[in-house]
Amino acid sequence: MKILLINGSPKGKKSNSLRLAASFVEGVKSKAEGRGDLVTVDEVEVASLKISACRGCFACWKNTPGHCCIKDDMASIIEKEIEADLVVWSFPLYYFNVPGILKNLIDRQLPMSLPFMSENTNETGSGGHDVRYDMKNIHHVLISTCGFYSAKGNYDSVTNMFDHFLGKGNYQTIFCGQGELFRVDELSDRINQYLEIVKKAGSEYADGKISEQVLNQLRTLLYPKEVFEKLADADWGINKETGEKEAQDLTFTRQMAALYNKNSFKGKNRVLEMCYTDTGHTYQILLTKDGSQLFTDGSLKVTTRVETPFEVWAAISRGEMEGAEALGKKLYSVTGDFSLMMDWDKIFGSDAVGSGEAFDDEGAGSGKAGLKNPTMTSMLLPWISFWVAVAINPLVGSIAAMAVCALVPFIMRKHKLIIWDQLSVAAVALLSAAAHFTGKGEVATNAGYLIFGLFWLASCFTKEPLCASYVKYNYGGSKADKNPLFMNANYILAACWGCLYIFTAIWTFFLRRAGFGNILLVVNNLVPLAMGLFTGWFVKWYPAWKARG
Repeated sequence: MKILLINGSPKGKKSNSLRLAASFVEGVKSKAEGRGDLVTVDEVEVASLKISACRGCFACWKNTPGHCCIKDDMASIIEKEIEADLVVWSFPLYYFNVPGILKNLIDRQLPMSLPFMSENTNETGSGGHDVRYDMKNIHHVLISTCGFYSAKGNYDSVTNMFDHFLGKGNYQTIFCGQGELFRVDELSDRINQYLEIVKKAGSEYADGKISEQVLNQLRTLLYPKEVFEKLADADWGINKETGEKEAQDLTFTRQMAALYNKNSFKGKNRVLEMCYTDTGHTYQILLTKDGSQLFTDGSLKVTTRVETPFEVWAAISRGEMEGAEALGKKLYSVTGDFSLMMDWDKIFGSDAVGSGEAFDDEGAGSGKAGLKNPTMTSMLLPWISFWVAVAINPLVGSIAAMAVCALVPFIMRKHKLIIWDQLSVAAVALLSAAAHFTGKGEVATNAGYLIFGLFWLASCFTKEPLCASYVKYNYGGSKADKNPLFMNANYILAACWGCLYIFTAIWTFFLRRAGFGNILLVVNNLVPLAMGLFTGWFVKWYPAWKARG
């Protein structure tokens, strides 16, 4: 397969449209090579070539048929087009059509047509010319970005032109509005999601046709109209009222305010104050149920204040640095209502203000092979059934507990099982067997408390404490492992839970020997409940305490 990628942007390699085209070609190439095809990609950068405007002399029709009298780079382009299996036209929308340099290339395709009039079968125009070469097996894809919130209604002159010389319905289009946002590094998460869908489109195209589902995802707006227009206006770095140049950190904060998701409103207005310690500027963002508003006079009562070097916060926004990791390293500090920081992705995250349609149809919560993320229920289910059932009747209860262990893989089949789930099933199965054959249920359950506590404590000596293995998916997944605040909090909690169950084994042993076994049922349920309440409080208090520096 020979792919010809025509980059028609005057910006060359810096073209926003080229990023889409490159992703599409990558998808085609990957799928074609996967089935054993040899794929070559020839990228032509029109801006770096010498292609003069057509003179309209028709020498290529009557004097030197099939050959232009202008000696420049166009002859090699025609050769590449004729030999290609797939031609990808990549260009930005310039004044509702293709850029001038690409229009020159299109005009200079005249030698590829015969001069004689032919019947027009393309439902365009009032006449036509047959092509000089056999090109019926060459496929064409048009990929373009524009600077409007939507591509809809802005490409009519482009498609009319391509209809004339490619034939109506003989090419595929991928037109994306909001193209200017592709160069904003701070929006890279949302952009990369879209590029993955473009790549998927290329993969499907290599198999013959892009599915309607993927086409609908390609039509999904990166951001709603009002958000995009605020982002685009702010990106110029010019005050809308005065026309004066604004400070870089002010432009940045305007865009942050534009990304506010008003659906995250929790019943009361909040004021986020951004204090940039290296520039000496402070700005306030009022967050309400109706939207956000930026203030530069410091007149509002602050609910959350962030003190940070501007470069640090900009790096976090560009994805070059993890926010929580930077906080753990004391690169910035937070005072006031820390819950805003905990919900940052919901309030200002790029996904939060998407058009309402997810790009990833599998969902962020799915693991490999479509499995959901691990859940602590998988680990607790065998332990709880064991402690309850064996305490009631060692013989019958142990059989019930072993049955639960056998059913855990089926019950939790939609979730990925991890090492702590597997160890728990194995430990409970062995303890249940011991209780059944010895009839000593009290000894087995007490040993269970000890082993369960040791699981927690042992995990404190690994790279990831037990609780973190389950809850990290609510804090960025594998990214959470690099978050000192998250990891330290989970190490502390794992140690607390481990000590709790080891002490539970100790007091259970002595209270039973002292004849107070009746109160153990109450104590051994109330204490974990109290620990659960402590855990809920700690995960909110600890990050806020550390954030204050």
